[in-house]
Amino acid sequence: MVDPPVIVFGLAIGMAYLYAFVGGFTDAANAIATSVGTRVLSPRAAVIMAGVFNLLGGLTGTAVALTIGAGLVDPSVLSLETVVAAVAGAMTWSLFTYIYGIPVSETHGLIGGLVGAAVATAGLDVVQWQGLTPVLLAIVASPSVGFVGGSVFLLSIYWTFRHSHPGKVKPWFKHLQRASAAYMAFSHGRNDAQKPMGILALALALYAGSDQVYVPLWVIVSCATVAALGTAYGGWRIIHTLGQRITALDTVQGFAAEVAGATVIQIASELGIPVSTTHAITSSILGVGATRRPSAVRWGIIADIFASWLVTLPVTMLVGALWLLLLHAVFAAIGQ
Repeated sequence: MVDPPVIVFGLAIGMAYLYAFVGGFTDAANAIATSVGTRVLSPRAAVIMAGVFNLLGGLTGTAVALTIGAGLVDPSVLSLETVVAAVAGAMTWSLFTYIYGIPVSETHGLIGGLVGAAVATAGLDVVQWQGLTPVLLAIVASPSVGFVGGSVFLLSIYWTFRHSHPGKVKPWFKHLQRASAAYMAFSHGRNDAQKPMGILALALALYAGSDQVYVPLWVIVSCATVAALGTAYGGWRIIHTLGQRITALDTVQGFAAEVAGATVIQIASELGIPVSTTHAITSSILGVGATRRPSAVRWGIIADIFASWLVTLPVTMLVGALWLLLLHAVFAAIGQ
């Protein structure tokens, strides 16, 4: 008979990889939606490119993974059931919103699910506020930074080429936007692919009975690969929402939005802070669109997206806690 902890460990590992794939499937599409919207890249080419650069970005560090695995809640008082419930809470909300084509933050969902499941496991003292506070501040600040960054960068481009003929400049930005799309996808991988690495590393530490969380090389490679496969598989409805429904962009504006959004993510990754690529690119698109002409932005879509962001953390905290209670009930019923 299989040892019960092995069963829960296997479930935690499977959930971590499933989260990586679903994150790639739904969230990584945000990295290249702008290029699809401007028709610089076809959806097929954009998704393949995003998969490759998402993989490369995922291989470039572990700072974000360590924040997820050990920086938000105290791993020494958690259980493998906590890990399963955390990911289940995040994925339940993510898949629900995906059905309706709403680009919510995978990051917020995971943070909410992890904190909710951890608090349900060991109480409020499990929260490590010195690690969680910067992440919460980033959640609040990143939309503003992306908005301002997109606006300022677009204005700087317009000022730089103010004496140039648009017909001569814009063809160059088709090539530049292909590069900026790759930069955005790479940045996405550097931050988002590390989140399942952190979950997997936490599960490994708990199974080994250690409170020291570290990320082995095989975890880095496998999570980055699974996330890239998820990216290559699709995410077309989210691409449509971000690339076309928020605001119609040309190649100059698309380039500005992608560079601004990717730079926000790169800075956060360097600091080890998990941020939302959805926040980064959507707020950058909004900043670019509003700079060009406020009426060009479809504010109703933005309102729907922001409303979903506001409820993601509390909802996933609750769902993560409920999943933990459900798992305890199931394991108790089957004698594990």
